Amino acid sequence: MDLNLLVALDVLLDEESVGGAAARLHLSEPAMSRTLGRIRKATGDPILVRAGRAMVPTPRALAMRAEVRALVEQAHVLLGPVDRPDPATLRRTFSVVANDGIITAIGAPLFARVRAEAPGVTLRFLPEQRTDTPVLREGVADLIVGSPWDLEPEARSEVVVQDRFVGVVRPEHPLARGTVTPERFADADHLVASRRGRQTGPVDDALRELGLARRVVGTVPSYASSLYVLLETDAVGMAAELMSTGVIRALGLRTFPIPLDLPPLSLTQVWHPRHDADGAHAWLRSLVRDVTADVARAHHGSP
Repeated sequence: MDLNLLVALDVLLDEESVGGAAARLHLSEPAMSRTLGRIRKATGDPILVRAGRAMVPTPRALAMRAEVRALVEQAHVLLGPVDRPDPATLRRTFSVVANDGIITAIGAPLFARVRAEAPGVTLRFLPEQRTDTPVLREGVADLIVGSPWDLEPEARSEVVVQDRFVGVVRPEHPLARGTVTPERFADADHLVASRRGRQTGPVDDALRELGLARRVVGTVPSYASSLYVLLETDAVGMAAELMSTGVIRALGLRTFPIPLDLPPLSLTQVWHPRHDADGAHAWLRSLVRDVTADVARAHHGSP
């Protein structure tokens, strides 16, 4: 069955005129007459009959008029653009992939905003798993927040903030005082945070260009664990500046600019295109965007 006939029937019953219906649907009168013929054949009823110079609906047409209108309106709602839902009425669980550093930075304010705006929403944070599993395509995760890496080619992404790495040391560390030069930075013992246990990265490339090299004394699998190790050792670590300021300050650690030409750190949110028109998902993305901006502003406003 051609559902376009419902739209035509709705207009015909409203206009009670082939000419009027044709004008509203931007069709010629012969085309509208042919459509009325198809409707008559489908329903087994004349629908509109001639009465002098006008046309009047049949009893069957009058009986179905309200139902036809309701069906057409429902179709417009179903197939039309989706309005953003009221967060207060949402009942949904969102799965978000992020590393512990990002969760530490935005987790608390994000949970607070969700609790205030959408008490029926649950946030489920998942750890980063850089495997061959297409977590967005398969629906394992609704959103990924972090530094971009190779994901499904169809994935959508948005940079929510530009950050940079800073050096992190305990307050009594020699690098907590004075100007940190590339030579002083390279001479220190280094602790690397890497889920895969990697000991090298862009820092080593930048040092190599200056004819320098560092000594990595160990690796830990997360930024959060590295901060606790740095509290008790003379090693130097690194953390994202905007996203780590709060927890670094709370632990009493010190930070310093890394005296190297390093690429910027882009904090990005990534999602599957099937969520583009999902109003609830759009609300979640805007929430992540707003909370991240608030964290960045708080850093810039801190002494």
